[in-house]
This record gives sequence, structure tokens and C-alpha cells, in this order.
Amino acid sequence: MPALGRLDDGASAMRAVNVTAVRPPLMVLLFGTAAACVAVLVVGPGVLPRVGAGLYLAGTVGVTIAANVPLNDRLERDPSTWPAYLRAWTRWNSLRTAAATAASVLLLLG
Repeated sequence: MPALGRLDDGASAMRAVNVTAVRPPLMVLLFGTAAACVAVLVVGPGVLPRVGAGLYLAGTVGVTIAANVPLNDRLERDPSTWPAYLRAWTRWNSLRTAAATAASVLLLLG
């Protein structure tokens, strides 16, 4: 995001990324992993995998749906929101990345 923030028209670049990202491969990976995590929550082999699955669902899928997608939609409607978008999206994406990393570690350790 720092590189996009330095561009004269970072909003246009990010809007292009957002349109390109919403494709079947990403959706299958995001929601396929979510489905697998639901299964782990239901029949998981222990505490660590279940915590990891819950963390993925809340911290990755939940943040994507509740924070990043609405921000993307707002930017699409009004590119002048770019400075506020950049700050908010970066914070939420950092949280999402940390949650996904921690979830992966917990699932692998379990």
C-alpha cells in the first residue's frame, strides 16, 4: 500500500486491483478455506486447530466482508475518499494479514 499511496492516481490503481481480484480463483480459495475451517470447528482434532479455524473465519473472512469490501465499494463510488481509504484499508489489511498468519501457524501446529 505504501507504493500505491505514492502514486499520483493511487485510487485508480487500487480500483483496478479491486475489480481484477474478484475472480473465481480468489473466491474459491477464500471461501473454500472458510468451509474447511467450519469443518475444523465442528470436528477438529484439538484446541489449536479450532482456534486457528476460528481466527481465520473472524480475522480473515470476517474482516474482508465487514471492512475491506465496504471500503473498496466506497472507493469505487467516490475516488475522492482515497486518503481516508488508504489509512483505513491498510489498518484492516494488516489485521487480516496477522490473523491469517496466526491462523496458519495454529492450524499447522495442531
